[in-house]
Amino acid sequence: MATQVVMPKLSPTMEEGQISRWLKNEGDKVSMGEPLAEIDTDKATMEMQALSNGVLRKILIKEGESAPLGQPIAVIGEADEDISQFLSQASAGSAKSQAASQPQAEKKAESTAATQEASTEPARASQPSGNGAQGAGREAQANDRLVVSPLAARMAAEAGINLRSLTGSGPGGRIIKRDIEAAMSTGGGQQAVEQGSAQAPQRHLRAVQPGTQPAQPAQLEGASPYRDEPTSVMRQTIARRLVTSIGPVPHFFLTTEIEMDRVVEMRRSVNELDPELKISINDVIVKVAAAALIQHPQVNASFQDRNVRYYERADIGVAVAIEDGLITPVIRAADQKPLSQIASEVRELAERARSRKLLPEEYTGATFSISNLGMLGIDEFTAVINPPEAAILAVGAVTPKAVVRDGQVVVRQMMRVTMSCDHRVIDGATGARFLQTFKRLLENPLLMIV
Repeated sequence: MATQVVMPKLSPTMEEGQISRWLKNEGDKVSMGEPLAEIDTDKATMEMQALSNGVLRKILIKEGESAPLGQPIAVIGEADEDISQFLSQASAGSAKSQAASQPQAEKKAESTAATQEASTEPARASQPSGNGAQGAGREAQANDRLVVSPLAARMAAEAGINLRSLTGSGPGGRIIKRDIEAAMSTGGGQQAVEQGSAQAPQRHLRAVQPGTQPAQPAQLEGASPYRDEPTSVMRQTIARRLVTSIGPVPHFFLTTEIEMDRVVEMRRSVNELDPELKISINDVIVKVAAAALIQHPQVNASFQDRNVRYYERADIGVAVAIEDGLITPVIRAADQKPLSQIASEVRELAERARSRKLLPEEYTGATFSISNLGMLGIDEFTAVINPPEAAILAVGAVTPKAVVRDGQVVVRQMMRVTMSCDHRVIDGATGARFLQTFKRLLENPLLMIV
């Protein structure tokens, strides 16, 4: 009996999915539990398994296209079975969805066309006649819309491929995964790098060549031309979650400065004794935060409408920046693990996060989060709480500063941290006491083993 394959819920926060790649073609036999397709969710690329046996009769959603949860994306049945009923249902559902969105799409198209006309017409009128071809080329490039799937964008960035040099094979010219794979197989990434390297000196020579007249800047008027690129599923989820955080959650912020000389020295000594450990300062911060949370359970908590939930373990979410946004792999029971194990897990989870291979249980359910921008040279910042957690710690860079110790000005390695607190769970004094413990342990890391 024929069955519909619907877009499955592959993560707790997923509301729609994008078909990254079909692993089976129409007409292929499939078995229950066999991988059927790769789907880009809001956090990772995951395999969808077939839930029935038969033949993949029809693919309804092509690679690069998205569908909400529960929408039919394919039909599985016997080779000679009549599936016209399923196809008509899918077609009716698609037509209804398009009809509902048509008025909004028409308004957006009219607005976009009007804005582009207003912004490009004066520019064309002001172009000298001798530069007509160049002006048309620049105009076409400015108005050209590059449509690319999030996975393809990440693969292109890693391979050094210029997306402008590719022609998309997806719907509407969308650049998808197979286009990047094809470019990689023909050496497209290296070619793009070589072309960029070859062109750079030429541009430089043209800029400094003596005896030439400088190019006259075009007299542009009106608003700037622009292009719209579809947001990834991950970016849409980030937007929805932040709206439910910074507004409804009453934030307040606590900042303190910590002397890090002993941590820096401890890390250096440990890595010299065993270079394979590769302990980072952030690993030490995770371990210390976990220890402080156990001492201050009021911070290791979350607001649950009619009650406050206090957690018995310190499950620390570590923010990792990836191509499409931010994801927080979780170090489970960080308070119970040695520093070496925390370092190993952070590295492994971060690598899998960047390749979008994390499982949902590996990036959900943290009790406290840490966001570290110190390695990017940021001295101090505030982070937005990830609900339902009650706090997040924003960590800045470790930098040498002049400080006063015992009446003398000396240089110390200093680090500023800011904790964002949910005032429904954490009071000011509660957060301050947590930061006192956190600071005391970092400034005296040997206390962690006493």
